Amino acid sequence: MRKTILLSAVALAASAGFAQAQTNVRVAWCAKTVSSAAAPYAIATKLGWFAKDGIKVELIPMPGSTDCVKAVATKDVNYGVPSIEPVAIIRQQGVKIKNFYTAYQANIYGIAVPDDSPIKTFADLKGKKIGVTSMASAGVIVARALASNNGFNPDKDISIVVAGEAAQTAALLRGKQVDALSQFDTQYALTANAGAKLRPLEQANAAIKHFPSNGFVALEETLKTKREQSVALARGYAMGTVFALANPEAAIRILWEVYPQTKATGKDEATALRDDLATLNARAANWPPAAGGVKKWGENSIENYNKYVDFLVANGVLKEKIDAKELVTNELIDDINKFDAAEVTKMAKDYKAK
Repeated sequence: MRKTILLSAVALAASAGFAQAQTNVRVAWCAKTVSSAAAPYAIATKLGWFAKDGIKVELIPMPGSTDCVKAVATKDVNYGVPSIEPVAIIRQQGVKIKNFYTAYQANIYGIAVPDDSPIKTFADLKGKKIGVTSMASAGVIVARALASNNGFNPDKDISIVVAGEAAQTAALLRGKQVDALSQFDTQYALTANAGAKLRPLEQANAAIKHFPSNGFVALEETLKTKREQSVALARGYAMGTVFALANPEAAIRILWEVYPQTKATGKDEATALRDDLATLNARAANWPPAAGGVKKWGENSIENYNKYVDFLVANGVLKEKIDAKELVTNELIDDINKFDAAEVTKMAKDYKAK
């Protein structure tokens, strides 16, 4: 009977009795708005992958990566998926926290300007206002680092202001209350969906483009005492990314079912689907292992992280160098990758969304 219940959970959803055995796992979502980039969680929930391993994932929206890291450090949440910069900062303050799965192998951050802006290079940003989603966002750290990398004094030569998310950001751009943005891939897609066409400042972004970005983090004690739970969370997410890459439209429809608040109101379904696919695709480009030059889902490239640490030290984000092995661990990666990606891909392509 138990085996039957487990098999049923894999196929669709756990039975009521099985659901009662699930442990609630709180994961910090490092933005105020849960977007279509959350599709992997929705898929793993809908198809019973999390339930099979005895967990129920609860996404906790937060203003940015800095707050996500703090929440993990204080045990307000079990896990978070922040960018690596605040992890490195708090690690140097003695907090034993590590990234155990790189979710975005290429950097999701960078500077963008309105499509019709006269700003062409970072040098053109001197004296300008750069909008971030919140002062807790890693966009603040990235903007300051890029300013320093381009010979600016980040305390004097640029102004970093809160522009909010999506429609609010678009309104401020149209009103010329901000000149540029230091946000990230999905926020740029959401802002474009809100009517503000953007152009990435490629000259500036090239400095960080190939560095790893966000990943699953937890306290070292959590990774030791709740190893199976940590593996289950990341494996379900990895399987969800494989599914979403294979069938993006089904991924969005599952997202709407599991997280109904993500489906836009005031739009017809075709427009809502188009916009959410644009947001999903913006993030999906950074999911595959190949984007970071690695072989396995979530694998942490020690070389890439060490290069990013060097960049952060050189531009004043970190006071001193820290070995990437203090920031990331691949100890769970083999167990996380114990799934058949080809089978998940086939399941996705055969899936008929309602």
